[in-house]
Amino acid sequence: MNFGMLGAAVCMGIAAIGSAIGIGAAGQAAIGAWKRCYVNNKAAPFILTVFAGAPLTQTIYGFLLMNSMKGKVAGGTMDPAMALGLGIASGLAMCFSAIAQGKAGAAGSDALGETGKGFAQYIMVVGLCETVALFAMVFSMIA
Repeated sequence: MNFGMLGAAVCMGIAAIGSAIGIGAAGQAAIGAWKRCYVNNKAAPFILTVFAGAPLTQTIYGFLLMNSMKGKVAGGTMDPAMALGLGIASGLAMCFSAIAQGKAGAAGSDALGETGKGFAQYIMVVGLCETVALFAMVFSMIA
């Protein structure tokens, strides 16, 4: 078994699991905020889809890192054991980043749906969660 290729695949899979969890959390909050808007005869802000979809990017980062790792393992420039460990660690970093981003997006959806204000501040916090995944991807590509 090629543990290096397994590490690349695991990285992608774990990142995608985090995206799914984060999207689920943020999406539920967006739907709840829309419901409250409809009940109160207020316009439902479409912009809440930004919060719901934000954790999806960690799947893309996992895919990009997977391809980078596959090339390094196939080219012999990355030790298979290192690739397995890196894939698990990086995948988990991206996973938890997506989960945190989903939770922040959920809070942003709730607040924006109720007040109609603060989108810029809320999306900054969502972006901070995103930064963890970006760092994990870039630093892992450099390793």
